[in-house]
Amino acid sequence: MKLLFASQNQHKIEEIRAMLPGHIELISLSDIGSDDDIPETADTLEGNAILKANFVSEKYNPDCFADDTGLEVEALNNAPGVYSARYAGEQKNASDNIKKLLSELDGKPNRSAQFKTVIALNLNGNQHLFEGIVRGKITYEPIGNKGFGYDPVFIPEGYDRTFAQMEMYEKAKMSHRGRALGKLIDFLNSNT
Repeated sequence: MKLLFASQNQHKIEEIRAMLPGHIELISLSDIGSDDDIPETADTLEGNAILKANFVSEKYNPDCFADDTGLEVEALNNAPGVYSARYAGEQKNASDNIKKLLSELDGKPNRSAQFKTVIALNLNGNQHLFEGIVRGKITYEPIGNKGFGYDPVFIPEGYDRTFAQMEMYEKAKMSHRGRALGKLIDFLNSNT
């Protein structure tokens, strides 16, 4: 089975490709020669995942899925949320985003946060949504050099290390994206 993942983010593509079972072949936008800048103009993660999946379905007509992920920090009224990738500006720089986040949290004792991923799957003309959440806390400084995005400042519940200190396979087993993708895989296994 071939599925197109509507993303230009190589980190996400690698992470998802590593999690998929062998009978599902992941195709990326670059594999089909697309360099489209897909709009992410919704004000929710669900909305952006749907926008991206629908854009690709309408333009290229394959079975596809798209995701949107946000970091929701309790002390910041769930910011950056849907704006996580461009929290510090349109340049979408992870280091700048982390600096801004830590600055906004300076002096705030509540470090509770969660990562949330929503996947929109367009399959055989129908759309299905899958959600994954992992709760945790924000560190006071970046720790670790693996992963991407906010991984160096997020420690998941039940762990004493950030996502950036974990190997990809370890993070994938319990991450927000891993949980949403697990639901997607279960759905595909029972419906295809």
